[in-house]
Amino acid sequence: MTLQAPEILLGIFLIFCRIGGCLMIAPGFSSNRIPVQIRLFIALAASLALAPALLDRIGPEVRSQVPAAMLYSIGSETLTGLLIGLLGRVYFLALQTLVSGIAMALGLGGMPGAPIDEAEPLPPISSFIMIVATAVLFLSDLHWEFLRGLVESYGRLPVGEGLGTQVSLAQLVDQIGAAFVLALRISSPFILYSVVVNLAVGLTNKLVPQIPVYFLATPFVMIGGLFVLYFATQDYILLFMEAFSAWLRNG
Repeated sequence: MTLQAPEILLGIFLIFCRIGGCLMIAPGFSSNRIPVQIRLFIALAASLALAPALLDRIGPEVRSQVPAAMLYSIGSETLTGLLIGLLGRVYFLALQTLVSGIAMALGLGGMPGAPIDEAEPLPPISSFIMIVATAVLFLSDLHWEFLRGLVESYGRLPVGEGLGTQVSLAQLVDQIGAAFVLALRISSPFILYSVVVNLAVGLTNKLVPQIPVYFLATPFVMIGGLFVLYFATQDYILLFMEAFSAWLRNG
């Protein structure tokens, strides 16, 4: 059954609500370095590109709803898109939290750097790792998986059914737990290095109290941490992107 022009426009707007809500907080797309107008055009272009494949799925809902119910659908679609984007954003937030902890453990947390992806400044090592993770997201074409996941989400969360609060909160909590476990696995070499080095420095300080061991050992702790970062960067970035891509394909 063919949709009329007003129904097509309304259907495209519902698609835009879900896609725009997702891209509003999705990693990479929601960067402060991207102007708001560019993000708006990206969401609009994606909505128009996916409209031919999605209008058949949401057409009956658009045709049968009254204006009051349509307002509810608009709010529900926006919240659904925000939830999908937040589930992906959680991985990067967990990585950023643990990376900031790594910077403090290596003695590099006291040097604020320029804000790159976030509004607040991060230590240079944290900004570097987050830039690498965001760049790999686009270089490995995982941003297209976001769009594929949004298309598939209409099969699991059809228009008009609403967003189950309890199920959504449970899914978000599970995602936060999985993301922080992944970030802890990635940062475990640095945490282990920090514990061992600080224990050794503390024992040395107890044995030789006349020498300010902590002040003398700080540069060596930093250099050792940078060596660990140099040898482990490729592995933990690949581990992070592998887990993130698995969620995009199966989540």
